[in-house]
Amino acid sequence: MIEAAIDWDALPVREVIPGFHGRFAHSSRMTFVLWEIDAGAVLPEHDHPHEQVAQVLDGQFEITIEGVTRLLGAGQMGVVLPNQRHSGRAITACRILDIFAPVREDYLPGATATVLGTALDR
Repeated sequence: MIEAAIDWDALPVREVIPGFHGRFAHSSRMTFVLWEIDAGAVLPEHDHPHEQVAQVLDGQFEITIEGVTRLLGAGQMGVVLPNQRHSGRAITACRILDIFAPVREDYLPGATATVLGTALDR
């Protein structure tokens, strides 16, 4: 069910990969993830068919897209096009809002998926 208003605090937290604690929400065409990321946590290199926008809300996050590394801070965002290889590392503890289009079916409620080698059960 798609909600018109979402209370992030009411959503369960899931650790998808070590150090990445997310709350997941969906619209009819997009997936949203509010991450709390531990300092030093590493996002292994991967790709997916979704376009992704990563808005840094707090902290510093180093993102590498197709071999180009940038340091993002609060108020900045990174854009990952479909199928681009990317990885990242939390320089400090961070809060990041990720937006994916189309919907990440592997993040939908009730899905059991493998995300970067980690089972994610909902």
